[in-house]
Amino acid sequence: MLEQGIDFLSTVEPFWIYAAIFLVAYVENLFPPSPSDVLVVFGGALSVLGRAHYLGALSAAVLGSTLGFLTMYGIGYWFGERILASGKLKFIPIDALHSVEQWVRKWGYWIIVANRFLAGTRAVVSFFAGLSELNLGRTALLSFVSAAAWNSILVSAGYILGKNWRMIQWYLSAYSSVVTALIVVVLIIVVLRVLQRQASKRKGNPGA
Repeated sequence: MLEQGIDFLSTVEPFWIYAAIFLVAYVENLFPPSPSDVLVVFGGALSVLGRAHYLGALSAAVLGSTLGFLTMYGIGYWFGERILASGKLKFIPIDALHSVEQWVRKWGYWIIVANRFLAGTRAVVSFFAGLSELNLGRTALLSFVSAAAWNSILVSAGYILGKNWRMIQWYLSAYSSVVTALIVVVLIIVVLRVLQRQASKRKGNPGA
């Protein structure tokens, strides 16, 4: 699928290159993971090869990322409580989810700034930002800043590497694996702490 997309972008007009970059950057926020980062790098490579423009590729990626973030923010804002109450996230205790929500309420704006650098969890961050009812204007601005910083790195990498842009794939994969592993460890610690707290409460109230 990825290779087909790359072959497609190699033959079409710049408008369709920007449209494809926008689409994958947008969709990634709703249905992760997606190959958006790789295609953004490829967009940078196409700009140095004369198939597209650097600012066009960057603008499409930033706009798609920001609007995708805000879409998931809206889902969290309007339907977040209903989704949590439905119990569909059974693999995570409800108390742990509420703990994450409290963290977002406390540190949310810093998390939003780092959002684009947190591979694999971007949809989660935006969902909880909406659920926590963080200020929409500030959230939109910071998600834009985060998207601009991350995608500038990707497009610039593609521009610098040119025909050798595929070299970046290994680094993106390794980066994603490390970040995802760290996030999983943190979530496991949160879940274990919540379960331990619940067990302590039950011991203190045996008749409850």
